[in-house]
Amino acid sequence: MKSKLDPLSMAAMAVTVVSVSATAPLTAAASASPLAMAFWRNCLGFAVLGPLLLLLRRREVVRVARGERDVLRREQWRPLVFGFLAATALALHFAAFMTSTRLTSVAMSTALVATQPVWQALIAAGQGVRSSRRTWVGLALSVVGAAAAGGLDIRSGGTALLGDLLALVGAVAQAGYTALSERSRADVSTPLYSTFTSLVCGLELLAVCRLAHIPLTGFDRSTQLSLLGLLILPQILGLGSLNFALGRASATTMSVLLLLETPVAALAAWWFLGQGIKPATVPGLLLIIVGVTVVVTSGGVEQATAQQGRHRSTGTPPYPAYAPYTPQPPYTPQPTPQHLTFPHSVKRDPRVNWARYTGDESPTVTLTYHGAGAYDTLFLRMPHATEEEPGRDKNDR
Repeated sequence: MKSKLDPLSMAAMAVTVVSVSATAPLTAAASASPLAMAFWRNCLGFAVLGPLLLLLRRREVVRVARGERDVLRREQWRPLVFGFLAATALALHFAAFMTSTRLTSVAMSTALVATQPVWQALIAAGQGVRSSRRTWVGLALSVVGAAAAGGLDIRSGGTALLGDLLALVGAVAQAGYTALSERSRADVSTPLYSTFTSLVCGLELLAVCRLAHIPLTGFDRSTQLSLLGLLILPQILGLGSLNFALGRASATTMSVLLLLETPVAALAAWWFLGQGIKPATVPGLLLIIVGVTVVVTSGGVEQATAQQGRHRSTGTPPYPAYAPYTPQPPYTPQPTPQHLTFPHSVKRDPRVNWARYTGDESPTVTLTYHGAGAYDTLFLRMPHATEEEPGRDKNDR
């Protein structure tokens, strides 16, 4: 249960919104190629996440490097492939979103990219997950709002319409990144996974820039300041304050609060870049924010309903299909009048470690902004030989 919000928590939330909202204006203010900006954005992310990973998960990195977690076992090649696909989707998100800020207004770009939860809900529905009526109402509001806000760009055509389409591509790619991450993450912490995706994403963007002969150096002063701002504001202050606030507020609250990125970014673009907001687009932008808010908050209602149904059920949850090894039945000694003794070779049913996790609890990042994942999230814990009873044989893995 989250504690009540205090002034320090509210200040952290304000810093989070302002820092994240600086992403689009800083990108639009630079003069370098958007693909080059996307590459350096991921390099800066890796430069920040790498040291944090060594500080927070140093033992995990050592264990993975030594192969103690058997990351590349036969049954885990498929999750590894999904991890690379997730990083590729993240690279597409960066390239499309950062390019859209040059072709359309910052307000339209951030509003359309903010529809990521809508596309994520549609992907879940395509996978057979049932959605509530409230979710579909939010989807309808978002679609109507996007059509109303982009009406002027559709009539005028040109680069503004292309920018709107790229912003939607960025939202779909971000939703695909989240969906693919659910298939790839099993026993990897969020810091390690975020660092891995930033590295792979940066390498892919580097290859694209090299093939397209896009210069990655020799930037002017405005681009250098934009890159520095991307490092300080969204990457350091934004990620740090977000993780601090998540320790005191729910993920749903923070998800809704991050929707303020659209008006704050639009205000910053008007103040620093002179970009005005067309009055005809304001109702559509508001409908997008309202629709995404409905979709985000409906997730908490569905999770609470699922938890109520789970409390009425009994028995041990089924062993996951992607678990590291086949469970062995627990040892049951015969009752004797003397004091019971258990041999050291007794194996506890590994399903005990999974008992509190169910299918409606995602093992991956549930709250992201432009690819940066919060550290305070749930990740499934697989049983390992080094963490179980001393009598467990490593050959049984």
